[in-house]
Amino acid sequence: MFSTAGLFSKIGCPEGAQCQLPSCLFSHGLSRKENVIGRPNVLAIPPLTRDMDYELLESRAKKRRRIDEGGSQVIKSSTVVAFDASATNSSSGSTDSTKSKDTARKFLPRSITRAVSPPPLRKKSRPAETERAPTGLSTTPHHEVLSVNGRIAREPRPRETLNPRMLTKPPASHVTRLQLLKLLHEQMLRLNKEVQTSTESEKDALELSEAELVTTALDEEFKAARDDPQVYANILKLRIVALKRMKLEEWKKERLKQIARDFPEIVPPEVKQPSVGLETGLSSDEELLLLPKLITSQEGLSKHGYVTSPPTEGEIEQARKGVETSQGWEQCDRCKSRFQVFPGRRAEDGALTSGGSCTYHFGKPRRPAKEKSDTGHKDTVHSCCNQQLGTSGCVTAESHVFKVSESKRLALIMPYKGTTKRGPITPENAVCFDCEMGYTTLGMELIRLTATAWPDGKELLDVLVRPLGEVLDLNSRFSGVWPKHFTEAVQYTDDGSPPELSDDTGEQERRLSMVNSPGEARELLFTHLTTTTPLIGHALENDLNSARIIHPTIIDTVMLYPHPRGLPIRHGLKMLVKKHLNKDIQMGGARGHDSKEDARAAGELVRLKVLETWKVMQADGWTVSRGEFCPPLPGGTPPAPRTCVLGPGGVKAKRPSA
Repeated sequence: MFSTAGLFSKIGCPEGAQCQLPSCLFSHGLSRKENVIGRPNVLAIPPLTRDMDYELLESRAKKRRRIDEGGSQVIKSSTVVAFDASATNSSSGSTDSTKSKDTARKFLPRSITRAVSPPPLRKKSRPAETERAPTGLSTTPHHEVLSVNGRIAREPRPRETLNPRMLTKPPASHVTRLQLLKLLHEQMLRLNKEVQTSTESEKDALELSEAELVTTALDEEFKAARDDPQVYANILKLRIVALKRMKLEEWKKERLKQIARDFPEIVPPEVKQPSVGLETGLSSDEELLLLPKLITSQEGLSKHGYVTSPPTEGEIEQARKGVETSQGWEQCDRCKSRFQVFPGRRAEDGALTSGGSCTYHFGKPRRPAKEKSDTGHKDTVHSCCNQQLGTSGCVTAESHVFKVSESKRLALIMPYKGTTKRGPITPENAVCFDCEMGYTTLGMELIRLTATAWPDGKELLDVLVRPLGEVLDLNSRFSGVWPKHFTEAVQYTDDGSPPELSDDTGEQERRLSMVNSPGEARELLFTHLTTTTPLIGHALENDLNSARIIHPTIIDTVMLYPHPRGLPIRHGLKMLVKKHLNKDIQMGGARGHDSKEDARAAGELVRLKVLETWKVMQADGWTVSRGEFCPPLPGGTPPAPRTCVLGPGGVKAKRPSA
């Protein structure tokens, strides 16, 4: 055994006379009135006895603080409770509780009873300067960015210094990045000062604070360094030169675009979002004259689902025999399982399909984008839930559905019909066209048809269509048609528009008209078409087949903007509009698409191609005079007025007679 150091030799034993240890570390020879620091001997927590004041123990069961008259805090602790030994042996039956508390407090250690200064108050940290919205965007204090319905649209960002942000692989040295960043910030500061000195009403909305200027410069420099490291210096130098030459009006337009991008949920009265309409520099009639150059050739279209001629009677009869032989068995278009369809309902229980519910993925398969640090293989996943291919579905529908693609079987349900040659082409005859389809017991049928004029986008026709078969699924996530649209629809009439109603979100939504069959909707569309009328759309084979239309003059954006790998692979309309027009469509999420929006978006893509065609013609020397396109003449002699036209038959130059 080790010898003791004697550190507890002057402290009385807590057990006192009841201690039974042969070699106790504490002292047993000191008197009870003697202590190390000259105070009465204080014994730590004594053995509990029946005569102990339990009320005193309960009063110190929890730590708490109180403020005395001097303003200091006195801390009471239950971790160490000390009593005088003599007081421990006394009877507490007739002792007053207040006297017991005073006696106990008298013999508590100084470390417990002394006044304790309160902890110093922390300085309130200065809140990070929030990225304030323009004054016109919010009327709340502290520049909180609120949307129309009161929700915060942007999170506050911490204040940053004019120092390039860290990158794993910077495109240049820190000195170079800092120098370019300072030059970029200097030009932005100059333009912002011009905004401050202007007297226009929208000045407060366009002005940037000091912290916002620094953040804007850092964002632009960081984006160039991260996304384009190979040409980083060139990008920033060109940007600095552009800002140096930029006038106040150009800077205001750029700020308005930034406001529209950063605060999309806010539609302020003072700050309007800039117009992003496409300007071709041509009139509507002139654009229509260039449209025949974009017409899709009919050659080879039948290989990709386009129906250029109606099926024969023999083909239709063959399809009828096949349907009778299959006895209603189909393959689900979503989960690929086999099930049986009962048109007119099954007699036993009234069911429309067999196989129960359908569990599937509604998102298309896609391969995740690889980062620069990724070296391994990434599996293809579903875009709806990011689960790998082969996993069970993430959505459950009530029944299975199927789709018919063969033209002969489509003609068995409803015959094809072609447009007729009626009258000459007029500017109002160019039509943008889009359809929405839903699943029925006859396959995928037309449930909404929309047509708009080109190039102004004026609505020509927008009707709901009652399908021929019983509805299995309206495909609302994509079609945008919900059961309430049918229940609240009104019968189509030619006189005036139907009334409006308010939907669940409080927004005003137009009540749609309804026709009784797909054939009736097709006849309404034919009132705006002739065989030579350009019919514009995206992936038109689906829309034409759903309405059973054969039309020779089509302009399909799938053909105008082909996929690099060729058909049948194609770009989606949403991607094309975002890439070429910098617009967002089909943003309704689960609410589905809007056929009118899709039709007009396809028309805008065609107008962009018209603009590109006109630029090429201008480079070749073409001119436009009094609404007519004139080719370049030899020797540079200007053409005589109204001597050349460009129409569906090509270019015809008429020289004036001598």
